[in-house]
Amino acid sequence: MSKRTQSIRSLFAGGTEDAPADEARQPIQRVASGAVRSLKDTFSEVERDYEELKQQVASGALPVELDPGLLDPSPFADRFVDQDLAAVEALKTSLSEHGQEIPILVRVHPSAPGRYQIAYGHRRVRAASELGIAVKAYVRELDDDRLVVAQGVENSAREDLTFIERAMFALKLEDGGIQRSLIQTALSVDRQEAQKLLSVARGVPRSLIDAIGRAPKIGRPRWLDLVESLKIAGAAKKAHKATEDNSFAHKDSDDRFSVVLRAAKTGDVGNSAKPKAPAVARSSDGKEIATLSLTGKLCKIQINREQDEAFASYLMEKLPELYAKFRSNAPSTED
Repeated sequence: MSKRTQSIRSLFAGGTEDAPADEARQPIQRVASGAVRSLKDTFSEVERDYEELKQQVASGALPVELDPGLLDPSPFADRFVDQDLAAVEALKTSLSEHGQEIPILVRVHPSAPGRYQIAYGHRRVRAASELGIAVKAYVRELDDDRLVVAQGVENSAREDLTFIERAMFALKLEDGGIQRSLIQTALSVDRQEAQKLLSVARGVPRSLIDAIGRAPKIGRPRWLDLVESLKIAGAAKKAHKATEDNSFAHKDSDDRFSVVLRAAKTGDVGNSAKPKAPAVARSSDGKEIATLSLTGKLCKIQINREQDEAFASYLMEKLPELYAKFRSNAPSTED
């Protein structure tokens, strides 16, 4: 039997012939073991990569693409939804031209299987939804406390929430059982500032806030002024009445605030009574010298500049002296 025949028979007969071991085994074992080992190594590497990828996705380290229809807003809303139409249009243009560069943050919905709640990125979701495209999102495990902190950190970085939006966010957190210290952390404010935010949110009726809107140029002092003005009897009713004017809705948000504040400052003048006429100071010959009008917490003395500007300057110089005399003659109000 030739060596070639022995080798062939050895391959099919399990190597029972006395063919040389190196000729019987070398060709088949070298190819089989090398290929199988290489294939196993490849599969192992793919499995390791897949597991690592799953862990990264599960931990929120890598974004995934989600259908906007599966995303619900945060239970703690931090902005006025219908007041950012221009921003949403700008986002739609950006998404169309450049794609979504910054993923949003979501958590698995705690009570609706298959759905998610948005921590931040509400406007990006709205823009993507209107464009009919998926949205990139980090999915992380977040309880309510971590959710509101994530929202607050993101908003503090953008600094685009108005004062009243921040105030209403603080109120929603407190009404939702979030501790005051965590509210301060979420909004990056101290205890006093948090108290002022909440005092405005509780001091202005929600219906007025909704009517006014975001008021981007109206800061804390004027909102606090509105809170104090609304404490005057009849002021809230007048403020609400002002929002019913046909021209009110056509004004921008800052102007709507000014209209409401002016209406609130009219004070307690009854349901149908007209504002009191200004008091008039006259000279001995009957000439008008100055008028005094009362608006809210202010007393306004007006002097005709064209006729008596020099007298107005003189009066300003004498006011400290006059005030001192008045205080010395006034009855004491101390305990």
